[in-house]
Formats: sequence, structure tokens, C-alpha cells
Amino acid sequence: MLEKTLTAAAVVAALRDGMTIGIGGWGPRRKPMALVREILRSPLKELTLVAYGGPDVGMLCAAGKVRTLIYGFVSLDAIPVEPWFRRARESGSIEARELDEGLLQWGLRAAGMRVPFLPTRIGLATDVMTMNPEFRTVRSPYADAELLLAMPALHLDAALLHVDRADRLGNVQTLGPDPYFDEQFARAATRCYVSCEELCERIDLTHSAQARYNIVERSYISGVVAAPFGAHPTSNPPAYGWDMEHLQAYCALAGASGGWQRYFGEFVEPGEGEYLARVGGAARLGALPLPVF
Repeated sequence: MLEKTLTAAAVVAALRDGMTIGIGGWGPRRKPMALVREILRSPLKELTLVAYGGPDVGMLCAAGKVRTLIYGFVSLDAIPVEPWFRRARESGSIEARELDEGLLQWGLRAAGMRVPFLPTRIGLATDVMTMNPEFRTVRSPYADAELLLAMPALHLDAALLHVDRADRLGNVQTLGPDPYFDEQFARAATRCYVSCEELCERIDLTHSAQARYNIVERSYISGVVAAPFGAHPTSNPPAYGWDMEHLQAYCALAGASGGWQRYFGEFVEPGEGEYLARVGGAARLGALPLPVF
């Protein structure tokens, strides 16, 4: 099919209980939060998540959607540990597989390359091996005979990404300075669904000035969803920064009785159109300053 436009509800309807879902972005940066909120409204459960986590992971843990989490970190940067993830991790309500950040992308890369593993020195003689007892080592077949960790491929049933621009054919563009590892999530997945700030009829990729923003070939994209401000409350540079005021209020509820039910009832359950109004509207979100490091 050349036409790849979908609604967020149609994307979630294509997902199933128990799937392994990769979520692109990085901590509180360019997360496909509109798609995550649609999952929160759905009956999906028993998911395995693969992510460099932020509020996406925290919310899905808070809602009881997660069985297993494979992650390099779960952080909101200015808030070092995502509190809803912390609660799930400390209570043992999720199965946690903690990886080095590089190992996570190495596993995604192996899946995208359709090989069972990739060798690396990362993780040897560390607690990575203790925390992941299923990991194996291999010895180089060449003269060096070096012992290496065999990072297994992280195959995804689906990947969810957020981009600045997409067209109806599945071409996508990210305009920010860092693509993170979104390309690897797309290549590692059986299907990849993308939400976008702007949905175009056709993106012209014949000129290098535009083509360089195209992070992955459209053959890897199964569906695109128009979702202006769909990364909120995470940042989507250069369009808008993260909403730290909202994130702080969200985190504060992790310590309150019935906190998740209150957040869900106010910001998730009413739907995406109402969500935008309740967080201040397009004018406020468009003016959120980009974080400076």
C-alpha cells in the first residue's frame, strides 16, 4: 500500500497483548507520547518494552501495561530517575533487564541486520552479565582468539517513533540536531508506526538539504499518524522544548495516594484533543524553550 496514513487508534488496534514494542526518542526527548497515550486508553497489557526510557515508560508502568522492560535508563534528565518507573522497579511488578546504553543499540542493530547477535567488549567483567544471565560469550575465530560478549538481537514486533514531518507514503524527517537511535528501532521492528508534527502530501527528497533529514527508508514505515505536539510533555527540537512544569506535576503524583488515577483522569482519558487544551494549548506548547546543556 502506498497510502500509509492512520489514526492513533488504528495503530493501537494493530497491536496485541504480549508484544515487544520499541519506543524511540531518548529520555524526555522526542517521545511518541500521543501514541503512548492511545495505548494507555486501550486494554493492551503484558507488553515488553525496549527503550531509552522517559515518561513513556513511566506511564505505561504506572498503568500496569508492562510485563518486561529492556532499557538503558529511564530518566527525565532534570529529574534523574522517572518516579513511576522507580515504583515499578522497586516493587518488582515488572521484569527488568538493565543494559548499557551501547548494548541496547547494539541489540537493535543486530535485529536490523538480521543476525542473531553482534560481538562486543562492552559488558565483560561487569554486572551486565550478572543482571542478564542469559547473555553468552563467544571467542574470536581469528588469531587473536579474543573473548567477547555476544549481544543478542532485540527483535521488535512494533516500533513507535515521533518525527517532525511525514508524508502519506511513509517518508519521514526529523529536523532536530540528534536522531537518537530511531533508525535502529525502525529497522529492528516487524512494523514501525510514526507520529508526526506535520503530515504532508509528498516530501521532496531529491535535494540533499531535505534528504539529510530522512532518517530511514519509507519501506520500513508501516503507518504515519498526524499528531501536532505529539511528543509533549517531552521535547521536540527545534519546534518546542520539554514541559518541565507538567513533568514536575506528573512526578509529584507518584507520591500521592491515587496519583496515577488522577493524572490519567485529567490528562489521558479525555482524549488527545482535550489533552492539548488541558496542557495550555498550541500557543503555550509552541513557546516552550529548548533546554540548554
